[in-house]
Amino acid sequence: MAKRNWAGNYQYSTNNWHEPETVEEVQQLVSSLKKLRVVGSRHSFNSIADSNENMVSLKKLNQVLSIDREKRTVTVEGGIRYGELCPVLHQHGFALHNLASLPHISVAGAIATATHGSGNVNQNLAAAVRGMEVVTADGSIVTFSKEQSEEELHGAVVGLGGLGVVTKLTLDVHPTHQMRQDVYENLPLAQLDQHFDTIFSSAYSVSLFTDWQDERFNQVWLKSNLTDDQTVSFEEDFFGAKAAKENLHPVPGVGAENCTAQLGVPGDWLDRMPHFRMDFTPSKGQELQSEYIMARKHAYDALCAVSEIREQIAPLLLICEVRTIAEDELWLSPSYKQDSVAIHFTWQDKWADVRKVLPLIEAQLEPFQAKPHWGKLFTTSPANIQSLYEKMPDYLQLLMKYDPNGKFRNAFLNKYIFNEAE
Repeated sequence: MAKRNWAGNYQYSTNNWHEPETVEEVQQLVSSLKKLRVVGSRHSFNSIADSNENMVSLKKLNQVLSIDREKRTVTVEGGIRYGELCPVLHQHGFALHNLASLPHISVAGAIATATHGSGNVNQNLAAAVRGMEVVTADGSIVTFSKEQSEEELHGAVVGLGGLGVVTKLTLDVHPTHQMRQDVYENLPLAQLDQHFDTIFSSAYSVSLFTDWQDERFNQVWLKSNLTDDQTVSFEEDFFGAKAAKENLHPVPGVGAENCTAQLGVPGDWLDRMPHFRMDFTPSKGQELQSEYIMARKHAYDALCAVSEIREQIAPLLLICEVRTIAEDELWLSPSYKQDSVAIHFTWQDKWADVRKVLPLIEAQLEPFQAKPHWGKLFTTSPANIQSLYEKMPDYLQLLMKYDPNGKFRNAFLNKYIFNEAE
């Protein structure tokens, strides 16, 4: 039976799946196999994790290995998911700086694709990496760390699976804390013209949701940190949006039972930072996702450009989310050296139609040098993508250093990184 991704829209190209239980088994696999790719929680919507020869899943390597209280770091195995890591961290008095909207994704997979949460001062999830161990093409373990070579670590972290099998990660952590989540309804798009920075700095993490039926955001989600000496209070009115009276789901008409608690009710960080609850496993798919990331200074103009074609977008859309990401130093991160804004589209499962709309969106966003999320659906040309990453030549050198014969290369890397025809 052929395996598919989480959403069901992508079928993997081989039935040769391997699930090693130890790092030694990973080394033996890598040494003995001619070609392979590692898959995380299967949350990518494109072929980035695919192989037509061998797939390796680390889901049995999912343990928290150690927590260093002095250095404020946690070291985990490569197959752990955020939903497995966060409760352990919290029990030991620590937290992560941010989480994606779903806690069900693997840490290594999220990091390899520069997946992110939201917040003006919050970098993407990959920026938390202090060190990583990778089984490279000859089966040996290579360590990347800030102590050894921070620059090489910056190249390896958002690695797209091209350097090898990430078996261990060390992440920065922070003291645990409580948060609250407040939701407002119906924010006019025009408010972002003069108030974008104020709106997105009004809480630790901010998300705007729109179905593009008109020029407004259906919902504003504000996630605020709570400390002993700080109280957070919000007015009934937020830039023209009104406080929600009940818990809401981002997608209009869907019940909120799967969402994290709102209405300002305090809770632990791991139960407020994601949009969806850890104890709820999302149903398999029935959706497609695309996302484009660009410099934050273009945010309002980019949203207006998308709004110009909303009549083509809205009929296929479940919801669109706007988030901000702080700049980082990671070579293949879309937020490399630029504070960014991300426009995320969750589509109905109608690929034939969505495929026609994506080029229209990409054309509207091209003046702003928008970069597609590595693990989602896009039609941007390989040459265009390569031109958007100034460190791409350095990343290619890194791949050639650690995988000279292309053991971890696949059709996706050949096309978008090496610019070779399929």
